[in-house]
Amino acid sequence: MNGKSIMQHHRVEVEIMGEKYVLKGDVHPEQIRQIAAYVDNQIRSIKNANSRLSMVKATVLATLNITEELFKLQESYNELIKIIEDEK
Repeated sequence: MNGKSIMQHHRVEVEIMGEKYVLKGDVHPEQIRQIAAYVDNQIRSIKNANSRLSMVKATVLATLNITEELFKLQESYNELIKIIEDEK
């Protein structure tokens, strides 16, 4: 072996809003399932709040909500890193 770690790719079948998808990733299969379940829950929450929304619009709104969460977490992370670096 040349010192590089070999990443294992997992194929996992998940269901999001009644549609089956085969996802491939280098993380544990359970984490892939959790991610898919989170996305499914986000879309379902939006659809439950407004049943008239098309699936595409509900999915786009869920994507925007998840991305907003990501941006907030990245901002918090960067602030914490700055605090830690300032204390060194």
